[in-house]
Amino acid sequence: MPFAAEYIFAGGISILAGLDRTAAMQFMVSRPIVAAPAVGLVLGDPWIGLQGGILIELLWLGRLPVGSAIPPDDTQIAVGGTALAIIMGRWTGIPGLPMILLCLLVTMPLGKVGQVFDRLARKGNGMLLEKAENAVLRGRLSAADHWHRLGIVLFAAASLATYLVIVSAGTVAVLHLTPYLMPLISEASPWVRLAFPLVGVAMIISTINLSRSIVLFGISFLTVFLFLWCR
Repeated sequence: MPFAAEYIFAGGISILAGLDRTAAMQFMVSRPIVAAPAVGLVLGDPWIGLQGGILIELLWLGRLPVGSAIPPDDTQIAVGGTALAIIMGRWTGIPGLPMILLCLLVTMPLGKVGQVFDRLARKGNGMLLEKAENAVLRGRLSAADHWHRLGIVLFAAASLATYLVIVSAGTVAVLHLTPYLMPLISEASPWVRLAFPLVGVAMIISTINLSRSIVLFGISFLTVFLFLWCR
């Protein structure tokens, strides 16, 4: 499959998963642990998607887009990061965990772009709500339905725009950084892989009120360590 087609197919998943995030469906396919393997399956390497999805899920498990909260777009990080890891792995001939880690480290800061587009979509949706209310008051139900559907289009556009920024900027960054960072990441990849779940566990603990959080952290640390040791 040509690289352009792979980016397009991943873009389609980014729209569906982005809509599931807040605007429609709510089937939780927007979670990184689901969205990333879906991209990997479409692009022919679900194992890379599963690895990347698990790492991102741990980091963002305690930061959900609930109410007025707008965290960085973990959904598009998962989709874009997985697409980059698979496509750039084939392009550079460096597949596997090192490329996953490099792509995630590049795309995670770009998730902040999703906050900007999400705010714009919500602002536009508020304006459409006023138009829909006016249409209902005038008895124009078909017009109200039109404004409602247009709101979904806004969130789809926000998801696609975030994805395009992540994959375009990420592609340039990975191509330029691979010769310099890949030797270091390849050497340190087992430790970096261990750092992801540890940071994720720490973030989850920080979001809950638990008097014995140190004990929970210790148990989580041992669990992750034993899991990696058994492998």
